[in-house]
Amino acid sequence: MAIDTFFAYSGTYSNVEDALADYEAVHVLHTELGLIDAYDAAVVERKDDGKVKIVKKHETPTRVGGVAGAGVGLATGLVIALFPAAAIGGGLLLAFGGGGAALGALAGHAAAGMSRSDLKELGEALDAGQAGLVVVAVSDMEAKIEGAMKRADKIQAKQLKADQKAIEADAKAEDK
Repeated sequence: MAIDTFFAYSGTYSNVEDALADYEAVHVLHTELGLIDAYDAAVVERKDDGKVKIVKKHETPTRVGGVAGAGVGLATGLVIALFPAAAIGGGLLLAFGGGGAALGALAGHAAAGMSRSDLKELGEALDAGQAGLVVVAVSDMEAKIEGAMKRADKIQAKQLKADQKAIEADAKAEDK
């Protein structure tokens, strides 16, 4: 079993515009470094009714190619693990057959890759704001990503371990 180590960065924001601006800054950073396929990101927004919705996402196509072409990565999986209703609000369930079983499996892999205390802390931090940005990237990008997330009220970095082959195998099994 080949386990890859990543870091999950979460930024809490008082408005979705700042989260989207930092999302773009993270995207530009990875583009300039030639690492566009080396990160996943998701922007979430808390609506007036308290529900959380994924408003923008970037997934690494090479890491999640087996997910029925839907392009859902670890950052989205973490958001779904923390806020299951975000899959409905973001229209993600419509992209998956089998009632979203593959999406649930991805959320399970993302959540299993972090300690319970880190996962709880991440969820509580995102709960504190009106918007959030979750970025999953390789471990040596920490300072650069945190520098790109300059509009965040608070940033956390948590280690995330994931077995990419197991994620793709689960996704392919659900596609059959």
